[in-house]
Amino acid sequence: MESIKEIRTHIDSVQQTLKITNAMYLISSSKLRKARRQLNDVQPYFEKITRTISDILHRTEGVDHVYFDTRPGRPHKVGYIVITGDKGLAGAYNHNVLRMVDEQLEKTEDPTLFLIGQAGRNYFSHKGVNIDGEFMYTAQDPTVYRAREIGDTFVELFRKGHLDEVYVVYTEMVTAMEMEPRMVKLLPLDREAFPWTPRRAADGSERHVVTYVPSPEHVLNHIVPSYLKGLLFGTLVESFCSEQNARMNAMDTATDNARSLLKELSLHYNRARQSAITQEITEIVGGAQPGGDDWDDDWDDEETADL
Repeated sequence: MESIKEIRTHIDSVQQTLKITNAMYLISSSKLRKARRQLNDVQPYFEKITRTISDILHRTEGVDHVYFDTRPGRPHKVGYIVITGDKGLAGAYNHNVLRMVDEQLEKTEDPTLFLIGQAGRNYFSHKGVNIDGEFMYTAQDPTVYRAREIGDTFVELFRKGHLDEVYVVYTEMVTAMEMEPRMVKLLPLDREAFPWTPRRAADGSERHVVTYVPSPEHVLNHIVPSYLKGLLFGTLVESFCSEQNARMNAMDTATDNARSLLKELSLHYNRARQSAITQEITEIVGGAQPGGDDWDDDWDDEETADL
């Protein structure tokens, strides 16, 4: 059995760990709320862009654009943007998305890999996989500005023919307790991804057709990069929220385990303390009893001598 001092040291250590896990839970909770609020603030803008693209595709006959070019008849150069976290202590968050990427890389001939997040960089560097590009310090601070920088990079690679398909692999927070890795196509755009419903006026009639100046193609040149920026920003925020939520769950579990361990250690501490007190009392009583018998014997001898 551990000594009282060892148990006391163990209790102090667990209490310090409990403070850390609880603080990390609160920090992750604050970051999650902030990221969600930021996404909600810009969501109407990107929804409007999506409706505009849908309107152009369904109202303009024969519209053809480079962003919708599937480039048939030749081997495709496929690129993957992988979003992971920069830190651990988030349960299986990084593991799940990296496992999906491994499955996709096995199916793709000569893939191009772009990484967002330190965890992905460490993982693929350790495996010896060639990394074609990195966007550092983006996973922990998803902003519209950084999403635009990443989007512009891949728009240029796609337009120049260096990449024929671009996919984003990220983690979506389905519920507070369920997070799943997802893969969405960034480029080329799929027409089926832009459903269209005619907009009606207050009297129920269809609104007037919008005229795009100087042409629908020129309008697409300007708004498609903004759409891609919004799509990337959404995946970055979803991944960031999933990471923070996974860390909250992990820290909550660690906190509960620490509290349970403290109860068990307190029980051991009390037992050890009671055992030590009992032992001290026994030693005191045991040590006093022989001294008392000798004193009585000496007193009896003195009385006998006087007689």
